[in-house]
Amino acid sequence: MFWLKLAIIFFVLFLLISGLNFFLRKVFKIEKEKKSIFSYNHINDLHKKVDRFVRIGFMLLSIIIMYLVIFKEFPVTLYLILLIFLTMADYLVRAIFEWKYSQNPKQAILTISEMSLFVIALIIIFHFDLLNFFTT
Repeated sequence: MFWLKLAIIFFVLFLLISGLNFFLRKVFKIEKEKKSIFSYNHINDLHKKVDRFVRIGFMLLSIIIMYLVIFKEFPVTLYLILLIFLTMADYLVRAIFEWKYSQNPKQAILTISEMSLFVIALIIIFHFDLLNFFTT
């Protein structure tokens, strides 16, 4: 049942993000960019370095917080808050580099809208315990 709920949540989130991107592309006249599906799509070398720094930093923070949650009995919500901040940091770095260094700076609008929807979805999922994380 967990996997079915997870699949439905991802499908609904995918539909919402795709619909919002379609709407924003039409309103702001943003050209569609060709992106690889499983690629980081860095704008330039500086973006690659900053993105790597952010990811390694959050990986180390994640290990520390997992230790605190597992062995020191800190609340699980601490890890969930870190996940939300990681998502926001990753998308904000991408949006800043798209805005400043990309040939299509309007693409940052789509990135920020994706971030907003994704963060709102995470908050809703955790707040209403849609995946039964907090039930025993």
